[in-house]
Amino acid sequence: MQKQISVVLDKGQEFSFHVPEGAPLAHDAARAWLDQQFVSLDCEPLRASGKVLTADKILVVTQAAGAALFADAKWSAEFVAAVSAALGKPMIRVDVPSMTITY
Repeated sequence: MQKQISVVLDKGQEFSFHVPEGAPLAHDAARAWLDQQFVSLDCEPLRASGKVLTADKILVVTQAAGAALFADAKWSAEFVAAVSAALGKPMIRVDVPSMTITY
């Protein structure tokens, strides 16, 4: 089964990525990568409680990354591997304007 991740950014920008077959990134490594990006991109928690769920982390990292990082082949490949491993779904859509992730 083919796996794919779609990213919708503000201003109608959309990116679509094929998730390569093969050894997937380990779940812990995916979470660590997302944690590192959350910090390096100066992301803020979505919830007032300060609790950051994996889905929330993916949304705010996607938002902070913007089109510039998604145009970077190395960064986007790491993003795809991390999101695919973290969520474990074959088809994922990250929609920043609506702040939703659908499978």
